[in-house]
Amino acid sequence: MVSREHKRAALYEKLQLLRSITNSHALNKTSIIVDASKYIEELKQKVERLNQDIANAQTTSSSSDQNPLPGVTVETLEKGFLINVFSEKSCPGLLVSVLEAFEDLGLNVLEARVSCEDSFRLQAVGGENEEEGESIDAHAVKQAVAVAIKNWSENTENS
Repeated sequence: MVSREHKRAALYEKLQLLRSITNSHALNKTSIIVDASKYIEELKQKVERLNQDIANAQTTSSSSDQNPLPGVTVETLEKGFLINVFSEKSCPGLLVSVLEAFEDLGLNVLEARVSCEDSFRLQAVGGENEEEGESIDAHAVKQAVAVAIKNWSENTENS
């Protein structure tokens, strides 16, 4: 009997640990496990996106002589977009150009990480401005950012 109680307590403890790791608010065992499964799928998708970003960055760097422009990826999120801009070299002034493109689109920057010392990397979450009536899609965001990069590139070449 003690052994059964001990096993039950150990299982309960492990479920609570799983619940906290996956940020689950579920109370029963089945729901905790379902939430954990969803969490694992989200992690798999993040790993896949990161692998794609790495592959794109490597492609960009290996073809940097032919195409020196930074790469762009845009993903649709529940409420907004995840925008990644990356280049193997430093790109002074590019951040301002990209942020101006966001503003022109009516995107609010909800969260952003930027590195521009030896290389340029921007990861931003942009949400649509709810006051504006028109809805935009990931393709339009990617196109606007690509145009901003192209304009930035032309301006830096002419300087």
